[in-house]
Amino acid sequence: MISKGCEQCAKGGKMVIFVYGYCDQRDCFYCPLGENRKNVTDVYANERKVEEDEDIIREAERMSAMGSSITGGEPQEVMDRTTRYISLLKDEFGDDHHIHLYTGITGGRENMRRLAEAGLDEIRFHPPLEQWGELHGTEWEEILYIAREEGITPAFEIPGIRPETEFLEFIDEGAAEFCNVNEFEMSHGNFRRMQEEGYELREGHMSAVESGREEILDVMGDHEKVYFCTSVFKDAAQHRRRLKRMARNVRRPFDEITDDGTLVYGKATVDPERFEELGVPEEYYTVKSEHVEIAWWLLEEMVDEGDVERGEIVEQYPTVDGTVVERTPVA
Repeated sequence: MISKGCEQCAKGGKMVIFVYGYCDQRDCFYCPLGENRKNVTDVYANERKVEEDEDIIREAERMSAMGSSITGGEPQEVMDRTTRYISLLKDEFGDDHHIHLYTGITGGRENMRRLAEAGLDEIRFHPPLEQWGELHGTEWEEILYIAREEGITPAFEIPGIRPETEFLEFIDEGAAEFCNVNEFEMSHGNFRRMQEEGYELREGHMSAVESGREEILDVMGDHEKVYFCTSVFKDAAQHRRRLKRMARNVRRPFDEITDDGTLVYGKATVDPERFEELGVPEEYYTVKSEHVEIAWWLLEEMVDEGDVERGEIVEQYPTVDGTVVERTPVA
């Protein structure tokens, strides 16, 4: 991997903090933000809506976060919020908790200084597509050197729209440390505008776009400080590993963790005394207000033997919102 942040992300150990949903200086047709993130002032740590700063620590602990990635919005107003979160995480978890910021604005020296003082390790710049190839001699070149002078590792992170050798030049000149290229993707938030621009999904893929992937790899892929992050890797590795980290922390003794990082258990509307009568150990079930949750395999066995009339097997994410993936009746 090209950076400590990428290493942690690949292990599923990076918490994502979304700090702001307004983007006053840009209107990128490929912006992936959905309805719950676009044009909102809410903060999210992974899927958790942040009501108080301590929620960020709770989410980091929920997934045993190794580091954090901060993203979302461009206005100056979020600087106070961003630096506060960086300081909070560093104070709680120490310098080993690597933090990188992804931004579409340059910010200037004063902001770089504030971020460095708060403890930011790395900053990844995303210049406007219309300026690619003409960044030398602009504020984008200047900010790379300023960030490094202030003690922050400067880099680029760009969508894989097309190859651009200027990013390689910045690396070779010592201005940027690396360039992370994300495979171009469609999402619920951008698919209409992407289609208007002539992009289509690649055959057999749920999100990856049929674009210049091969050309990007041919032009930029051989550089030792360029990393091409595929949509498959994001889902199969990063996302699932993050879910598994959460699942191991929040699972109850009777929850089963799947290969996808989800939790599986049984659910039945039964008087809890029935389980006591059957001699079910307390660690195999828990009583809720209107139902009982129990080991799924034990529920199946009890239904088969007629001890319990019916129930269902539930599969859900280990995230704070506990989104249910599937319900399977057992009768």
